[in-house]
Amino acid sequence: MYLALLVIFLQCSELYAQGKVFTFNKVEIRVQPSVKVKNGAPMSIICHADISKTNDFQLKHNFTIFKNGKLVFMTISHKEDARYEIPVARSSDTGDYECTVTADGKKGFSNSIYVWVAGMTKPILTADKKEVSEGEVVKLRCELPEEVPPLEFFFRKIKTNSAPKEKRVPEQNQNFSEVEFPVEEGDNILQFDCFGKRQVRSGWESSQHSNSTLVTVKEPFIKPTLITRPSGNITEGDQIEFECSTEVAQMRGIEIILQKNRTILNSVRNEKSLKYSTVAIQEDSGEYLCKVEQGAVSKATKLNVFVSELFPKPTLSASMTKLDESKDLRLSCNINDFQGANFSIVRKSSTGDILLKNSRVLVIKVNVNDTGSYTCKAEVKGIVKESKRVRINVYAPVSKPTLSVVSGSPEVILGKPLQLICHSVMGTPPITFTFYKGNEIKKNVTNNTYAVFLDEDIGLNDNGAYKCDARNNHSSGVKTSNILNVTVIVPIKGASLGSVPYGEVEVGSDTAFLCSVKEGSWPIDFKFFKKTDHEVLLHEVREYSDRTIWHKKTMKRKDTGTYYCMASNRASVDVRSRPITISVILATWQKGIIAAFVLTAIAGVGALALWWFLRKKKKAKGPSMEMSGSALAPNLTNEKLTRQPSDGNYYSGSGYIEDNENHMKSTDESKGPDLESAEVDYTEVEVSSLDPHRAENIWAS
Repeated sequence: MYLALLVIFLQCSELYAQGKVFTFNKVEIRVQPSVKVKNGAPMSIICHADISKTNDFQLKHNFTIFKNGKLVFMTISHKEDARYEIPVARSSDTGDYECTVTADGKKGFSNSIYVWVAGMTKPILTADKKEVSEGEVVKLRCELPEEVPPLEFFFRKIKTNSAPKEKRVPEQNQNFSEVEFPVEEGDNILQFDCFGKRQVRSGWESSQHSNSTLVTVKEPFIKPTLITRPSGNITEGDQIEFECSTEVAQMRGIEIILQKNRTILNSVRNEKSLKYSTVAIQEDSGEYLCKVEQGAVSKATKLNVFVSELFPKPTLSASMTKLDESKDLRLSCNINDFQGANFSIVRKSSTGDILLKNSRVLVIKVNVNDTGSYTCKAEVKGIVKESKRVRINVYAPVSKPTLSVVSGSPEVILGKPLQLICHSVMGTPPITFTFYKGNEIKKNVTNNTYAVFLDEDIGLNDNGAYKCDARNNHSSGVKTSNILNVTVIVPIKGASLGSVPYGEVEVGSDTAFLCSVKEGSWPIDFKFFKKTDHEVLLHEVREYSDRTIWHKKTMKRKDTGTYYCMASNRASVDVRSRPITISVILATWQKGIIAAFVLTAIAGVGALALWWFLRKKKKAKGPSMEMSGSALAPNLTNEKLTRQPSDGNYYSGSGYIEDNENHMKSTDESKGPDLESAEVDYTEVEVSSLDPHRAENIWAS
């Protein structure tokens, strides 16, 4: 019975499990009231799961909502909706929202939706001071308490009747910013405010302007006043006085400065006023500046002053500005439509003015040293005015120029440039030099005492006729140099060496070496060398020719070797020939003597060998006939044959052997002394009958 109930329970559970089938149709996310919400308004993010089931059963739904990829809300519910409530929406809530739903191991995802919370909170502005002095700074702080960085802050300084001054400060990590504004001259009541900006998907969004903050400015001193005495109708020669004054709250550190253009005329410290006086001249006309400074505060007042001219500047005129030495020069000084001035004529120099004459007119006979600048001065009532400078040039005539080669020698190497210098010892500069090649003008140069000309077109057929002219502003005219003839040096080319005889030379004979060149200017230096482990100079000579011959007397065997020659001229280029090889061999008569000596030696050796052979043959025949009847002789003969030296080849027909050097040797020379003694003993013994025992004794002896 229990078994039947268990089976029924399991079947029912299986049927129930088979009945809990569901699937996600869609997961979606919505925003209420809309995707664009006003800053400060409520906002709801709703995540909805659309699910299909086989029957009506409950599911646990795990809802998670993300903003810009970060989790902001999570809940578990049996409902198919979840709400993320934001009571007060701020700009920081702007972003991309999405949600996920998880149920019984299955998960659904919504699309992303962008929510824009429009508008920003109103910033709060505070100032560190409510009252400041000119020259100080105001420190401001602007804060957006409910906003999230990055943000940009804008501070404004507002003055009456002027455009606001604005400062921009970006902030990446905080929702506030601080800035300082200097308090400048003329600031009295200042107004400050600020606003913020943030970047959204559609661009930049700005906040409202903050509350306005008022700052009162105190003046440490008033703007100065500048006056002159007399105040108007100032004429050259009048005494003029300037006075600059101010009112200060604290005298310490106050400074008053009087300027004209950028030049400081006078200054005082810790005083309320400054005075400056001078005798007025026309150059005193212009703008004057009185400046009062204390710390970082500076105030200034400007005043224009006009000084009337008492008399115009004088004019200096000269009879001539360029003249020859020893000529008369007349200088005169004048003032148009004015009489009663005191005149003087001066010459300018680096050490100061040189007074020539207190007069309107000066006449002098000039020399070169009178060249310079001249002016005249006019004085009325203590006012001195000076004319413009007049330049006077006095000229001495140029001397005859000299033309020379810069290198010193009147020569030039073919293909190389030629540099000439034209020089005049005397003559007032500037001097104009003209260079000629033949009759053709090559160059004009204006210089002080000399000029240089470079001729880069040097040909083989140039005759080298150069000259130069020199002239200046003297009336004497042009001076011409002497004609300079320049020699063109042709460099050496194509050196070659030969010999007679060529190749082989007999000992004791003479050899002629010929060294020649294809081209080159004379004289030419020829050098003969022999190549060994180092270069050996054998002979050198200078020739006014393109070749030379060197006779070497009595050649020796040690003169065998390689020879070459080298040629050079004033072009200073050494040209080397190809080497030749000379072999010194024996002379014919020397070869004949050597051959005769060799033949004589061979004949002598042959005669000696023949004499030795006949002697040996004679000795061998006598003992053989005396011992013909005995049995000892053949035994002794065989014994001799067996005792020959082992390092020679025995030849029974002639009695000689041949060594490795093809020389004949007697076989007797290879015998030892003991063996020869045994033979001698043998030839001197006479035996009538053979006794074997005695024969053994004799051999042993």
